[in-house]
Amino acid sequence: MKKRNIIFGTDGWRGLLDEELNKANIRRVAQAFAGYLQMKRKGNRVAIGYDGRENSNVFAGIFAQVLKGNGIEVLLTDRIVPTPVVSYTCVHSKCDAGVMITASHNPPQYNGIKFKAAHGSPFATEETALVEALIDKSGMKYAEDRIEATNLTKNYLAHLEKLIDFDSIQSSGLKIAVDSMAGAGGTMLQDLLGKYGLACKTIFGTPETDFAGRLAEPVERNLQPLSEMLRNGNFSLGLATDGDADRLGVMTNTGQWMNAQEAILALGSYYRLHRGVPGPMVKTASVTDQVRKVFPPEEVFDVQVGFKYVAEAMIEKQAAFGAEESGGFGFKEHLPERDGIFSGLLFLEMLARSGYKKLDDFIENQRNRLGVIHYDRIDIKSNSHRRHEVLPRLAVNPPERIGNHKIDNLQTYQSSRGIINGLKLSLEGNPRWLLLRVSETEPMVRVYAEAECNGEVAALLHHGMMLLDEYMSG
Repeated sequence: MKKRNIIFGTDGWRGLLDEELNKANIRRVAQAFAGYLQMKRKGNRVAIGYDGRENSNVFAGIFAQVLKGNGIEVLLTDRIVPTPVVSYTCVHSKCDAGVMITASHNPPQYNGIKFKAAHGSPFATEETALVEALIDKSGMKYAEDRIEATNLTKNYLAHLEKLIDFDSIQSSGLKIAVDSMAGAGGTMLQDLLGKYGLACKTIFGTPETDFAGRLAEPVERNLQPLSEMLRNGNFSLGLATDGDADRLGVMTNTGQWMNAQEAILALGSYYRLHRGVPGPMVKTASVTDQVRKVFPPEEVFDVQVGFKYVAEAMIEKQAAFGAEESGGFGFKEHLPERDGIFSGLLFLEMLARSGYKKLDDFIENQRNRLGVIHYDRIDIKSNSHRRHEVLPRLAVNPPERIGNHKIDNLQTYQSSRGIINGLKLSLEGNPRWLLLRVSETEPMVRVYAEAECNGEVAALLHHGMMLLDEYMSG
């Protein structure tokens, strides 16, 4: 049978189970990964974890045996773990790299592999490309003997307990609802908080291969069970983590979705102003510009959408805080990588120290202090073969105005393969911008906008859709 080409995306490799993610292809990737480590004259130690998807534990074991067959020491988890546990193990145990078997929030018929660097962040674009280039370039080596698995969570949890002010959370009397979405987060938050006598109730705390019939992405449309729990109970707020628990979603005490942009502004403000952590902020281009009310404008850096790009810039600029619009947050004191567990705990610390017992009251106060965020986005399915040509053409010949507003600045963003797939038009006003993106992996184009009122946001989104349509059909 002809071998299928394996093409990596921005954060490792994801594909359909059996058809793409199977034992043979896992071995191919693992052998290439071993070759990469040896080429880099590394390979002393690699941390390997897995989530609760079908065959994740099997794939992790295969990956470990290939690495061991190549003379590489392996720290293989003995249980389902969140992705940030692997990231932290890379740092704590001085690993050369980490491997996580997961497809994050993708549907359950998918699985995948994430690569982690020694400092816990995702592999850089050029490093991932090197691994991809080494597939099938060397003979397979495979250790047949059993690999002893180990508990990777113990040191991670001890680290969190040092970083989070559990005493403040304990004395606040907060009551917390958690939806682990039948993902790798399990009951980790509840167990940690329970050590300090905090009232915390978890739903979907047992990992399941199909995430109990939901998409394990912590966004409003998928969190109706948590919303119902909050409406019918006496809670302070609700927290949700995705399939591999590296992202966080937040809901209020009345079961309303807390817009991720407001969550970013809240965490950024708390981390900078109250915790006093020095350093700039890195954000994806789709994150609200309101953060410039908290961080000096010259200390806020926009990057391409995708947390890999956030992590790379956090390390380069020694940033205090990194954020993406989809609920991924990185912190200088912890990791230059997403961590839904740590982010949730820091969110609780923030609410506890604010003096508010209910998240709705906290949000009202934040809006009074920092203003209301007017933002929205539209995802448009597009099978047009011309969709990847649109933004390079627009970048060369951009409009001078969008509606009634002059364009002050144009910023382009490139995919991991060097193609312009993001275009941000900053308009006169504060804040006012339009972002156009074409997905690398899906037949999808996305339009984002932020402005000074909801009506302006709707108008900008409309203009963005018209621009895309004009260039795809013209």
